[in-house]
Amino acid sequence: MCNCRGKSRISVPHRKVQAIARETMDVAQQSIYPGQHLTAVRDLCEETMLSLGADSFWYRGIGAFVFCGKDTTLSVPGKSYETADRTIASDDIITIDLSPQKDGLWGDFARTIIVESGKPLLDSKLTQNTEWREGILAEEQLHAILINVARPEMTFEELHTRMNAHVVELGFENIDFLGNLGHSIERNSADRIYIEPGNTRRLDETELFTFEPHIKRPDGEYGFKHENIYQFRGSTLDAI
Repeated sequence: MCNCRGKSRISVPHRKVQAIARETMDVAQQSIYPGQHLTAVRDLCEETMLSLGADSFWYRGIGAFVFCGKDTTLSVPGKSYETADRTIASDDIITIDLSPQKDGLWGDFARTIIVESGKPLLDSKLTQNTEWREGILAEEQLHAILINVARPEMTFEELHTRMNAHVVELGFENIDFLGNLGHSIERNSADRIYIEPGNTRRLDETELFTFEPHIKRPDGEYGFKHENIYQFRGSTLDAI
């Protein structure tokens, strides 16, 4: 673990792996179509990441967790995940969570994609579905709030308390199966520490961490994801 106390540091190799995830998500967002099976979406994502330079997938060997429709509210551990026997509808919501790895370094990147009137939206905020639009905007707002709230000396527990309160203030609930909002980036999955109650480690005791709120309206039918990896440059938090 790094104990850098907020000093500026740039993880260029991690940025390169995260760039693989970002580009793969762009490919998926442009390629999804009604009638496509979720296994085909997963295959597309995993094959794209490998073609862009990933050599493996760090989370239990799964490169892409893909859900659609009301299944977007499902939160399951990796050992329990199976790609559902589902096809994408002409109006649908899809969440994709990518886990590329290269030379032992991780990427971690999730987004919510919308298909409307048979076409994928390149900007999901433009959806005509009110629940979907509000969920996507709430995710973006939470990430903006994170950058204003997070400080190197904060503990992971303090960050969880602050950000979980903002989730509720925006009219949503945290539906992660463990209740956390993200984790440190490591080389071994077992070494991860989480944005969760009881974690008194400081944010600057780890070089990189994710913020990945999985949220839904308390009375809603759909879940939303938006994940970035973050690091401090001085006292400023940036997405890599």
